Amino acid sequence: MVSDQNLFHYSLLSLYLIGPLTFISLLFLQAPYGKHNRPGWGPTMSPPLAWFLMESPTLWLTLLLFPSGVKSSNPKSLILITPFLFHYFHRTCIYPLRLYFNNTKNANKTGFPVSVAMIGFVFNLLNAYLQARWVSQFKDYEGDGWFWLTFVLGLVVFLFGMGVNVRSDRVLVGLKNEGKGYKVPRGGLFELVSCPNYFGEIVEWFGWAVMTWSLVGLGFFLYTCANLVPRARANHRWYLDKFGEDYPKDRKAVIPFLY
Repeated sequence: MVSDQNLFHYSLLSLYLIGPLTFISLLFLQAPYGKHNRPGWGPTMSPPLAWFLMESPTLWLTLLLFPSGVKSSNPKSLILITPFLFHYFHRTCIYPLRLYFNNTKNANKTGFPVSVAMIGFVFNLLNAYLQARWVSQFKDYEGDGWFWLTFVLGLVVFLFGMGVNVRSDRVLVGLKNEGKGYKVPRGGLFELVSCPNYFGEIVEWFGWAVMTWSLVGLGFFLYTCANLVPRARANHRWYLDKFGEDYPKDRKAVIPFLY
């Protein structure tokens, strides 16, 4: 029988192995939702429901596993897991509701492939298990003399990234609300990059890696980059192809001034 610690180590290894595979595959094939929606990926479902279901393990599995950790009652443990749950409450509950109310106004509805939602669901099972077990079971709080420094610095970065992510998503959903098809997003970090929502999320999970100061947090940050950077590259090319000369040529894909 696999021990809890061995299961944790194998799961962490899996996180590091799937990152490069995800990055390479997404350089050639984009997940077929949003701007890249296309037929041939099987049955589809409502995008708000898809986002709710595939992100939900980050809430229910985290809340299920966290109390079983020997350090779950440690105030530092409770404080540390809070930003993770805060982000995923928004992503699992608030964001799908925003999409739902947008869909009721938008006649140009597209489905979300069930297969893609299932892949996201499985990844979130893995990630929720790793983050919850690290924070409540395996992290050494007593021997971490830098806890408050790394937590505060990481939290500042995390909240900045989440603010960028949420604001950018709101702009994109607002453009869809107008019901006139895709437009060139304007304002804020959209003036610098095509995908500030992805940039914000990357920054968030960098902040989380600093907060946790762990291979678990670092692995999640690296996977986020592997997943979102190729998609931002594809979105940037999509904008250039669709809008041509009307699209700002000095915008980067996802990292301001760099890429």
